[in-house]
Amino acid sequence: MRNLLTLILSVTSLLLFAQNNRNILSEIDSISQQRWNAVSLDVDSLANPTFEKFKVQFKDTIVIFNKVDLVKTENDIPVTPYNLLQLKDPIKWFYYGQNNLVFNQSSFSNWNSGGNSNIGIIGKINYNLSYKNGLHFLDNNLQLGYGFVSSQAESSRKTEDYINIMANYGYDVGRNYYLSTGFQFLSQFSAGYNYSLTPNPSFNDRISRFMSPGYLYTGVGVLYNPNENFQVIFRPVNGKFTFVTDPALQKIGKYGLERDGQSTRAELGALVNILYRLNISKDINLVNQVNLFSNYLFNAERVDIAYNGTLTIKFNKFIKTVVSLDLLYDHDQMQRLQLKQTLGIALSYNLGFEIKEKNKKMIKPFITK
Repeated sequence: MRNLLTLILSVTSLLLFAQNNRNILSEIDSISQQRWNAVSLDVDSLANPTFEKFKVQFKDTIVIFNKVDLVKTENDIPVTPYNLLQLKDPIKWFYYGQNNLVFNQSSFSNWNSGGNSNIGIIGKINYNLSYKNGLHFLDNNLQLGYGFVSSQAESSRKTEDYINIMANYGYDVGRNYYLSTGFQFLSQFSAGYNYSLTPNPSFNDRISRFMSPGYLYTGVGVLYNPNENFQVIFRPVNGKFTFVTDPALQKIGKYGLERDGQSTRAELGALVNILYRLNISKDINLVNQVNLFSNYLFNAERVDIAYNGTLTIKFNKFIKTVVSLDLLYDHDQMQRLQLKQTLGIALSYNLGFEIKEKNKKMIKPFITK
């Protein structure tokens, strides 16, 4: 009986082992078939072959995978370098510019109340060339303007004349603050006259000309630029140099000169420059810029003040109305407030491009690495 049970158990074990062995072999065959199907060649597909185009890159070839769309800008040009300073990309140089041609005109014919027909034209350009590399940036600005008015029975008279060149270097120290150094140069193109005293002046009647006067401001300090519409430059150490190169204008008291024949005057003081653009509406903005300078060495309480306000009302991307106001007080020149105001219709054209980046438009022309 014991032998019979042993025999039955042995036969049962053999049958179970054989069944398991068949299942394992079947599973192995299934895996092998799947691997074969994965790597096997479909001979029928050779009847309709497809060809893939591969780009061959040679040594030293630069491949740019991220395409950037550039379009001409229709927006106002930046007034501060804020957008440039926020860039994380390794963009080094870029520029933008604005060209304005301002017209004003009046005409009279048989007008009982009287009046002289006149036409005035003012040309202005404003260009920036900027550099950004890591924590360093360099902002260069060139502003030029010249204009005249021609009236019936009178000689043409100058109404606008300026040269303004600025450069500013900054090093990012965080929280929109930058250690800063730079300079500003101011002068004019042609001779100026006092038409109230000399209605038909000659060159000998000039009261100013190129580099007479000319001004150079240079110093070190801090720049604060929290957004694209506001900027403050404070330079506690700043030099102001006044140049009068025309010997006929080198008179004591003129442009702050301390003696006859003096061609250069140097001052040491503090400078504050504030720039603020107020966007009144989509097509109306007011740009305010004020420059303050105090001489440490002589009557520090007599602060030189230069203010410029420009109101722009856009009709379209090419035509706008421009109203500008200039206020100047310099005790060394004149102990009264100087004022100049202009109004006209301007033809405007912006140079440069904008990059559409994450649904944000940013004027960033002439990009080079």
